[in-house]
Amino acid sequence: MRIGVVGVGRIGAHHARALRPAVTELVIADADAERARHLASEIGARAVDDVDALFSEELDGVVIAAPTAAHPDLICRGVDAGFAVFCEKPAAPTLAETRDLIAKVGDRAERVQIGFHRRFDPGYRAARRLVCDGALGWIHTLRATTCDATPPSAEFIAGSGGIFRDCSVHDFDIIRWLTGRDIAEVFAVGSDRGAEFFAAAGDVSTGLAVVRLDDGTLGTVTASRYNGAGYDVRLEILGSQRSVVVGLDDHAPLRSVEPSVDWPRATPHRDFMSRFAAAYREELLAFLDVAAGRQASPCTLDDALAAFVVAEACEVSRSEHRPVQITELQ
Repeated sequence: MRIGVVGVGRIGAHHARALRPAVTELVIADADAERARHLASEIGARAVDDVDALFSEELDGVVIAAPTAAHPDLICRGVDAGFAVFCEKPAAPTLAETRDLIAKVGDRAERVQIGFHRRFDPGYRAARRLVCDGALGWIHTLRATTCDATPPSAEFIAGSGGIFRDCSVHDFDIIRWLTGRDIAEVFAVGSDRGAEFFAAAGDVSTGLAVVRLDDGTLGTVTASRYNGAGYDVRLEILGSQRSVVVGLDDHAPLRSVEPSVDWPRATPHRDFMSRFAAAYREELLAFLDVAAGRQASPCTLDDALAAFVVAEACEVSRSEHRPVQITELQ
């Protein structure tokens, strides 16, 4: 199988390294041609001079890890070339562009996979099985957390789209996927304590959203850029019969103050790359199945749009200080 990678910054280089052992040939391109050549030499791939050259190759699929603004055009170029397409979230910078992209892709959407990697994490998968089997009873409360150990750069924040679109969108997607329900209403608030560049970008360093699902289930989704104890991603699922939590293991960046408790003991994760290493590998293997025609996309453009709409509703709620029905944005 022949796969191309567009964009070999941090996440793109990680994907290229993970893909190389599983494919016959890996072709990579980046706006920085020297960076592409260096990575290709390191991992035994082949670099081409630019993106145009990559799309002229005979490929089975293409992995897009370029800046967000380029995503819609690159996705369309991929499907027009007959490739299966994997693209990091978001599929497009805005809701309007996402909807326009979905219309352009049309019935080829089953060949487009969006990178919501938590769907491939062993913990989230185990929790989903319990929910689907009814082992927890009916779900009454969800508590989702996504916290960075240290804040990104001012340049990243300026182009990130805000904490709900950048961080919490993963929680919105996993809540939908895990429960099989849609989020119907949100109320969101935020705080810009910390570096001044958050407020300058119209963003917040900590955000909290109360969500109501379409079956009445309630949840909270919290995110922060300043969790010095470590990278913290968890989901508590509280049911009428049992309750479980994803992400509470020896690497959890939490320490109990109870005198008889000395757990967890391991070093906390510092970033998403180490926390979700297994999930990233599994989502790429799933994409290879999409490229080979063995399955349709496990995370579609419609899924990406649904999570994006919730994130957008949170930004509206935060700025207007009111609950927002998801139907207002549909």
